[in-house]
Amino acid sequence: MAASNYKNFWDDKASTRTGAFIAVDGSANEEVARLTGAYTARQVAAALALQPTDRVLELGCGVGRIGRELAPRVAHWEGADISANMLGVARERLAGLGNVGLTELRRSRFDTLADASFDKAYCVAVFIHMDKEDVLLYLEDLARVLVPGGLLFFDTWNLAHPVGWRRFMLEVGQHRNADPSQRKDVARNQFSCPEEVRLFLDHCGFELLAQHGDSPWVQSVAMKRGGSRDAAAERARLQRDAARIAYTPLWTELFDAMIRVTGEGLPPEAMTDALGDDARGEEIAMFRVWYRELWRHNEAHWGPMPAALQADR
Repeated sequence: MAASNYKNFWDDKASTRTGAFIAVDGSANEEVARLTGAYTARQVAAALALQPTDRVLELGCGVGRIGRELAPRVAHWEGADISANMLGVARERLAGLGNVGLTELRRSRFDTLADASFDKAYCVAVFIHMDKEDVLLYLEDLARVLVPGGLLFFDTWNLAHPVGWRRFMLEVGQHRNADPSQRKDVARNQFSCPEEVRLFLDHCGFELLAQHGDSPWVQSVAMKRGGSRDAAAERARLQRDAARIAYTPLWTELFDAMIRVTGEGLPPEAMTDALGDDARGEEIAMFRVWYRELWRHNEAHWGPMPAALQADR
């Protein structure tokens, strides 16, 4: 039977350490989590211009995939998640860091966190699993816990991009012949577009500073209204740093190939061929490790793993 709420859904996914890692990035592997975590942490750090004095909040921290990389760079990092089981794994992974806190959420707001208690906040691959009403409620409360002029970075699946639409159609395919008497998964993948994100931010008290939509993701940087932060200067900074924040064309190409293999019947060897030239960019090595773990989970169906994929070069 489908879970009735977000907490039950994610606690079930994270009932084991392996399950928690799979739910977070599709792997069961610490190496993959660190590679993808470091990649995303660089995006977050650039988007928010993180400083050593910052108090930073992550909504949907999961196993601390990103927080583990960012916490050493700031004064305080707080990870909030609806799943106690996810937080249990995060607590183990972050045990050596003395400037972190973990908050278990009970509903779509930060009940235990004080007004204006954070300088910056971010949310990566989390709003994609929420009904729109809950996205709005969290954005409202993020505005409450951020200082005036505080910065927010988050992403959503992007219906307006061809690869984002292809990813959406995988979800549609799952429900085309579904039992109409059963509710869809409460935390299923959901999709948005740049204009919808702009509306949500405006109604929740944020000023949009930058938005990247040339990938399967809409990535947005916004500022809580009020305070002394110079919006024009922030926009100029974000324009200069756009290449460090936005997903690259290579990332989109490789992600698209993974969709075609897992959902459209492209032979898995085709993805292996695409991962053969490290000189194309840092994404090649990251996706190769990521794809290797995916192959391990599908070896019964895909056959033996190619030698080229079995170990990094």
